[in-house]
Amino acid sequence: MNIDSQLQPVLQQRHDANLYRVRRVLESPQGTRVTAGGKTYLAFSSNDYLGLANHPEVIDTLRRAAGNCGVGSGASHLINGHSREHHQLEEELAAFTGRPRALLFSTGYMANLGVMDALLGNRDTVVQDRLNHASLLDGGKLCGAQFLRYQHADPGSLATQLQRASGRRKLVVTDGVFSMDGDIAPLPQLAGVVRQHDGWLMVDDAHGFGVLGRNGGGVAEHFNMPPDELPVLIGTLGKSFGVFGAFVAGSEALIEYLIQFGRTYIYTTALPPAIAAATRASLKLLQQESWRREQLAARVEQFKRGATALGLTLMPSATPIQPVLLGDEALTRAVAG
Repeated sequence: MNIDSQLQPVLQQRHDANLYRVRRVLESPQGTRVTAGGKTYLAFSSNDYLGLANHPEVIDTLRRAAGNCGVGSGASHLINGHSREHHQLEEELAAFTGRPRALLFSTGYMANLGVMDALLGNRDTVVQDRLNHASLLDGGKLCGAQFLRYQHADPGSLATQLQRASGRRKLVVTDGVFSMDGDIAPLPQLAGVVRQHDGWLMVDDAHGFGVLGRNGGGVAEHFNMPPDELPVLIGTLGKSFGVFGAFVAGSEALIEYLIQFGRTYIYTTALPPAIAAATRASLKLLQQESWRREQLAARVEQFKRGATALGLTLMPSATPIQPVLLGDEALTRAVAG
Protein backbone atom coordinates (compact mmCIF):
# COMPACT_ATOMS: atom_id res chain seq x y z
CA MET A 1 0.00 0.00 0.00
CA ASN A 2 1.29 3.49 -0.79
CA ILE A 3 1.91 6.11 1.85
CA ASP A 4 -1.20 8.17 1.10
CA SER A 5 -3.57 5.24 1.54
CA GLN A 6 -2.04 4.66 4.99
CA LEU A 7 -2.09 8.26 6.15
CA GLN A 8 -5.34 9.62 4.74
CA PRO A 9 -7.68 7.60 7.00
CA VAL A 10 -5.76 8.81 10.08
CA LEU A 11 -6.09 12.40 8.89
CA GLN A 12 -9.79 11.90 8.32
CA GLN A 13 -10.24 10.54 11.85
CA ARG A 14 -8.51 13.60 13.26
CA HIS A 15 -10.72 15.87 11.18
CA ASP A 16 -13.88 14.07 12.28
CA ALA A 17 -12.81 14.46 15.93
CA ASN A 18 -12.48 18.25 15.47
CA LEU A 19 -8.76 18.01 16.24
CA TYR A 20 -7.46 18.97 12.79
CA ARG A 21 -4.79 21.66 12.89
CA VAL A 22 -4.93 24.47 10.33
CA ARG A 23 -2.31 27.14 9.68
CA ARG A 24 -3.46 30.74 9.40
CA VAL A 25 -1.44 33.03 7.14
CA LEU A 26 -0.45 36.24 8.89
CA GLU A 27 -0.29 39.24 6.55
CA SER A 28 1.18 41.77 8.96
CA PRO A 29 3.97 42.04 11.53
CA GLN A 30 3.33 40.93 15.09
CA GLY A 31 1.46 43.52 17.11
CA THR A 32 -1.59 44.11 19.24
CA ARG A 33 -3.57 44.06 15.99
CA VAL A 34 -2.73 41.74 13.11
CA THR A 35 -4.08 41.08 9.63
CA ALA A 36 -5.07 37.63 8.36
CA GLY A 37 -7.33 36.78 5.44
CA GLY A 38 -7.69 40.46 4.65
CA LYS A 39 -9.22 41.23 8.05
CA THR A 40 -7.74 42.97 11.09
CA TYR A 41 -7.98 41.26 14.47
CA LEU A 42 -7.04 41.99 18.07
CA ALA A 43 -4.27 39.44 18.65
CA PHE A 44 -4.83 36.98 21.49
CA SER A 45 -2.32 34.36 20.36
CA SER A 46 1.17 35.87 20.23
CA ASN A 47 4.15 35.16 22.49
CA ASP A 48 5.52 38.66 21.83
CA TYR A 49 4.69 39.73 25.38
CA LEU A 50 6.68 42.99 25.42
CA GLY A 51 6.09 44.13 21.85
CA LEU A 52 9.73 43.77 20.76
CA ALA A 53 9.25 41.60 17.65
CA ASN A 54 8.43 44.67 15.54
CA HIS A 55 10.48 47.23 17.47
CA PRO A 56 12.22 49.74 15.12
CA GLU A 57 15.54 49.53 16.98
CA VAL A 58 15.59 45.73 16.82
CA ILE A 59 14.66 45.79 13.13
CA ASP A 60 17.31 48.41 12.33
CA THR A 61 19.97 46.38 14.18
CA LEU A 62 19.01 43.27 12.23
CA ARG A 63 19.18 45.18 8.94
CA ARG A 64 22.60 46.66 9.68
CA ALA A 65 23.99 43.37 10.96
CA ALA A 66 22.82 41.53 7.84
CA GLY A 67 24.77 44.05 5.79
CA ASN A 68 27.87 43.51 7.89
CA CYS A 69 27.64 39.76 8.63
CA GLY A 70 25.55 38.38 5.79
CA VAL A 71 22.37 36.37 6.19
CA GLY A 72 23.45 32.84 7.10
CA SER A 73 26.06 31.68 9.60
CA GLY A 74 27.35 29.15 7.08
CA ALA A 75 28.28 26.38 9.50
CA SER A 76 27.79 24.94 12.95
CA HIS A 77 29.30 26.70 15.94
CA LEU A 78 32.13 24.17 16.18
CA ILE A 79 33.20 24.45 12.54
CA ASN A 80 33.33 28.14 11.63
CA GLY A 81 29.82 29.42 12.27
CA HIS A 82 30.42 30.94 15.71
CA SER A 83 30.62 34.70 15.08
CA ARG A 84 31.53 37.63 17.29
CA GLU A 85 27.82 38.48 17.54
CA HIS A 86 27.06 34.98 18.84
CA HIS A 87 29.86 35.15 21.37
CA GLN A 88 28.94 38.59 22.68
CA LEU A 89 25.28 37.59 22.98
CA GLU A 90 26.25 34.54 25.03
CA GLU A 91 28.33 36.70 27.36
CA GLU A 92 25.48 39.21 27.75
CA LEU A 93 22.93 36.45 28.42
CA ALA A 94 25.22 34.98 31.06
CA ALA A 95 25.43 38.36 32.80
CA PHE A 96 21.67 38.84 32.44
CA THR A 97 20.89 35.52 34.12
CA GLY A 98 23.61 35.83 36.78
CA ARG A 99 25.29 32.64 35.56
CA PRO A 100 28.95 32.14 34.64
CA ARG A 101 28.18 31.19 31.03
CA ALA A 102 25.43 30.78 28.45
CA LEU A 103 25.20 28.72 25.27
CA LEU A 104 23.04 29.50 22.23
CA PHE A 105 20.79 26.90 20.62
CA SER A 106 18.78 27.24 17.42
CA THR A 107 15.41 26.65 19.13
CA GLY A 108 14.01 25.98 22.58
CA TYR A 109 12.96 22.52 21.46
CA MET A 110 16.54 21.71 20.46
CA ALA A 111 17.87 23.10 23.72
CA ASN A 112 15.56 20.96 25.83
CA LEU A 113 16.22 17.79 23.85
CA GLY A 114 19.94 18.45 23.68
CA VAL A 115 20.46 19.10 27.38
CA MET A 116 18.64 15.97 28.54
CA ASP A 117 20.31 13.81 25.89
CA ALA A 118 23.73 15.09 26.95
CA LEU A 119 23.23 14.82 30.72
CA LEU A 120 21.26 11.57 30.96
CA GLY A 121 21.43 7.99 29.78
CA ASN A 122 19.95 4.60 30.60
CA ARG A 123 21.56 4.59 34.06
CA ASP A 124 19.86 7.86 35.06
CA THR A 125 16.41 9.18 36.05
CA VAL A 126 14.47 12.22 34.86
CA VAL A 127 11.44 13.40 36.86
CA GLN A 128 9.06 15.88 35.24
CA ASP A 129 5.98 17.95 36.07
CA ARG A 130 2.89 16.43 34.43
CA LEU A 131 2.06 19.70 32.68
CA ASN A 132 5.50 20.33 31.19
CA HIS A 133 5.84 21.54 27.62
CA ALA A 134 5.98 18.89 24.89
CA SER A 135 9.68 19.57 24.22
CA LEU A 136 10.54 18.73 27.82
CA LEU A 137 8.45 15.57 27.80
CA ASP A 138 9.96 14.48 24.48
CA GLY A 139 13.47 15.13 25.78
CA GLY A 140 12.75 12.99 28.82
CA LYS A 141 11.39 10.14 26.75
CA LEU A 142 14.14 10.22 24.12
CA CYS A 143 17.19 10.47 26.39
CA GLY A 144 16.87 6.83 27.50
CA ALA A 145 16.68 7.55 31.24
CA GLN A 146 14.08 6.19 33.64
CA PHE A 147 11.16 8.60 33.09
CA LEU A 148 8.90 9.60 35.99
CA ARG A 149 6.27 12.34 36.34
CA TYR A 150 5.00 14.12 39.44
CA GLN A 151 1.69 15.87 40.04
CA HIS A 152 1.60 19.44 38.77
CA ALA A 153 3.56 21.89 40.93
CA ASP A 154 3.46 19.45 43.86
CA PRO A 155 6.70 19.18 45.91
CA GLY A 156 5.26 16.27 47.91
CA SER A 157 4.55 14.28 44.76
CA LEU A 158 8.05 15.11 43.50
CA ALA A 159 9.55 13.75 46.74
CA THR A 160 7.60 10.50 46.32
CA GLN A 161 8.85 10.07 42.76
CA LEU A 162 12.44 10.85 43.70
CA GLN A 163 12.28 8.11 46.31
CA ARG A 164 11.47 5.73 43.44
CA ALA A 165 14.31 7.02 41.30
CA SER A 166 17.01 4.43 40.80
CA GLY A 167 19.32 6.34 38.50
CA ARG A 168 22.93 7.40 38.89
CA ARG A 169 21.94 10.99 38.07
CA LYS A 170 18.56 12.48 39.01
CA LEU A 171 17.34 15.43 36.94
CA VAL A 172 14.13 17.22 37.91
CA VAL A 173 12.62 19.23 35.06
CA THR A 174 9.88 21.86 35.13
CA ASP A 175 8.59 24.84 33.22
CA GLY A 176 9.05 28.14 35.02
CA VAL A 177 5.74 29.63 33.89
CA PHE A 178 3.31 27.04 32.53
CA SER A 179 2.05 28.29 29.21
CA MET A 180 -1.43 26.76 29.28
CA ASP A 181 -2.41 27.34 32.94
CA GLY A 182 -0.38 30.49 33.51
CA ASP A 183 0.86 29.51 36.96
CA ILE A 184 4.43 29.60 38.25
CA ALA A 185 6.33 26.55 39.44
CA PRO A 186 7.07 26.68 43.21
CA LEU A 187 10.80 26.61 42.56
CA PRO A 188 12.16 27.22 46.09
CA GLN A 189 10.14 24.26 47.41
CA LEU A 190 11.06 22.08 44.45
CA ALA A 191 14.72 22.98 44.85
CA GLY A 192 14.57 21.97 48.51
CA VAL A 193 13.19 18.54 47.61
CA VAL A 194 15.77 18.10 44.84
CA ARG A 195 18.58 18.97 47.23
CA GLN A 196 17.36 16.42 49.78
CA HIS A 197 17.55 13.70 47.13
CA ASP A 198 20.92 14.76 45.69
CA GLY A 199 19.46 15.70 42.31
CA TRP A 200 19.73 18.55 39.81
CA LEU A 201 17.01 21.06 38.92
CA MET A 202 16.41 22.16 35.32
CA VAL A 203 13.93 24.94 34.49
CA ASP A 204 12.65 25.96 31.07
CA ASP A 205 11.73 29.61 31.63
CA ALA A 206 10.49 30.32 28.11
CA HIS A 207 7.51 32.32 29.36
CA GLY A 208 9.11 33.90 32.42
CA PHE A 209 12.04 35.77 30.89
CA GLY A 210 11.11 39.38 30.25
CA VAL A 211 7.89 39.12 32.26
CA LEU A 212 8.98 38.20 35.80
CA GLY A 213 11.66 39.77 37.96
CA ARG A 214 12.62 43.41 38.51
CA ASN A 215 14.94 43.32 35.48
CA GLY A 216 12.99 40.76 33.47
CA GLY A 217 15.30 37.96 34.55
CA GLY A 218 12.44 35.47 34.87
CA VAL A 219 11.69 32.98 37.60
CA ALA A 220 15.29 32.73 38.81
CA GLU A 221 15.37 36.46 39.52
CA HIS A 222 11.79 36.42 40.77
CA PHE A 223 12.64 33.82 43.42
CA ASN A 224 16.26 35.00 43.82
CA MET A 225 17.56 31.51 43.10
CA PRO A 226 21.36 31.17 42.88
CA PRO A 227 23.04 28.85 40.37
CA ASP A 228 23.69 26.13 42.93
CA GLU A 229 19.93 25.78 43.54
CA LEU A 230 19.01 26.11 39.86
CA PRO A 231 21.99 24.74 37.92
CA VAL A 232 20.30 24.31 34.49
CA LEU A 233 18.37 27.37 33.29
CA ILE A 234 16.89 27.47 29.79
CA GLY A 235 15.28 30.38 27.97
CA THR A 236 13.89 31.05 24.53
CA LEU A 237 14.46 34.20 22.49
CA GLY A 238 11.28 34.11 20.40
CA LYS A 239 8.84 35.19 23.11
CA SER A 240 9.50 38.23 25.32
CA PHE A 241 12.75 38.86 23.43
CA GLY A 242 10.75 39.02 20.19
CA VAL A 243 13.46 37.40 18.08
CA PHE A 244 14.46 33.74 17.61
CA GLY A 245 16.54 30.97 19.17
CA ALA A 246 17.23 29.76 22.70
CA PHE A 247 19.98 29.48 25.29
CA VAL A 248 21.15 27.46 28.27
CA ALA A 249 22.72 29.30 31.21
CA GLY A 250 24.77 27.62 33.91
CA SER A 251 28.21 26.88 35.24
CA GLU A 252 31.45 26.75 33.31
CA ALA A 253 31.46 22.95 33.55
CA LEU A 254 27.85 22.61 32.35
CA ILE A 255 28.37 24.77 29.27
CA GLU A 256 31.64 23.08 28.35
CA TYR A 257 29.96 19.69 28.79
CA LEU A 258 27.14 20.69 26.43
CA ILE A 259 29.64 21.95 23.86
CA GLN A 260 31.31 18.52 23.95
CA PHE A 261 28.24 16.29 24.17
CA GLY A 262 25.14 18.29 23.17
CA ARG A 263 24.20 16.74 19.84
CA THR A 264 21.51 19.30 18.99
CA TYR A 265 24.17 21.99 19.49
CA ILE A 266 27.06 20.25 17.76
CA TYR A 267 25.30 18.96 14.65
CA THR A 268 23.27 21.94 13.46
CA THR A 269 23.90 25.24 11.72
CA ALA A 270 24.36 28.22 14.03
CA LEU A 271 21.75 30.95 14.21
CA PRO A 272 22.31 33.73 11.66
CA PRO A 273 24.70 36.25 13.25
CA ALA A 274 22.32 39.08 12.34
CA ILE A 275 19.67 37.43 14.53
CA ALA A 276 22.18 37.33 17.39
CA ALA A 277 22.85 41.04 16.88
CA ALA A 278 19.12 41.83 16.89
CA THR A 279 18.73 39.80 20.08
CA ARG A 280 21.43 41.88 21.75
CA ALA A 281 19.42 45.00 20.93
CA SER A 282 16.27 43.35 22.24
CA LEU A 283 18.00 42.32 25.47
CA LYS A 284 19.01 45.92 26.15
CA LEU A 285 15.44 47.14 25.62
CA LEU A 286 14.07 44.37 27.81
CA GLN A 287 16.35 45.39 30.67
CA GLN A 288 16.13 49.17 30.30
CA GLU A 289 12.41 49.63 29.62
CA SER A 290 10.76 48.24 32.73
CA TRP A 291 7.57 50.10 31.77
CA ARG A 292 6.86 47.29 29.32
CA ARG A 293 6.48 44.81 32.18
CA GLU A 294 4.46 47.31 34.17
CA GLN A 295 2.14 47.91 31.24
CA LEU A 296 1.78 44.19 30.68
CA ALA A 297 0.71 43.68 34.29
CA ALA A 298 -1.72 46.59 34.03
CA ARG A 299 -3.28 45.13 30.90
CA VAL A 300 -3.69 41.78 32.64
CA GLU A 301 -5.61 43.46 35.44
CA GLN A 302 -7.64 45.46 32.93
CA PHE A 303 -8.63 42.27 31.13
CA LYS A 304 -9.54 40.51 34.38
CA ARG A 305 -11.78 43.38 35.44
CA GLY A 306 -13.45 43.52 32.05
CA ALA A 307 -14.01 39.78 31.92
CA THR A 308 -15.49 39.81 35.42
CA ALA A 309 -17.82 42.66 34.48
CA LEU A 310 -19.07 40.59 31.54
CA GLY A 311 -19.69 37.57 33.76
CA LEU A 312 -16.85 35.54 32.23
CA THR A 313 -14.98 33.03 34.40
CA LEU A 314 -11.19 33.00 34.09
CA MET A 315 -8.86 30.22 35.11
CA PRO A 316 -7.52 30.96 38.60
CA SER A 317 -3.82 31.62 38.86
CA ALA A 318 -2.17 29.16 41.24
CA THR A 319 0.34 31.78 42.35
CA PRO A 320 -0.96 35.26 43.31
CA ILE A 321 2.11 37.10 42.02
CA GLN A 322 2.04 39.90 39.46
CA PRO A 323 2.82 40.14 36.69
CA VAL A 324 1.73 36.61 35.86
CA LEU A 325 0.27 35.10 32.73
CA LEU A 326 -3.37 34.13 32.92
CA GLY A 327 -5.01 31.29 31.07
CA ASP A 328 -3.44 30.71 27.68
CA GLU A 329 0.08 32.05 27.31
CA ALA A 330 -1.17 34.70 24.83
CA LEU A 331 -3.76 36.28 27.11
CA THR A 332 -1.53 39.00 28.46
CA ARG A 333 -0.10 39.92 25.07
CA ALA A 334 -3.54 40.59 23.66
CA VAL A 335 -4.08 43.54 25.96
CA ALA A 336 -0.51 44.85 26.08
CA GLY A 337 -0.46 47.91 23.84
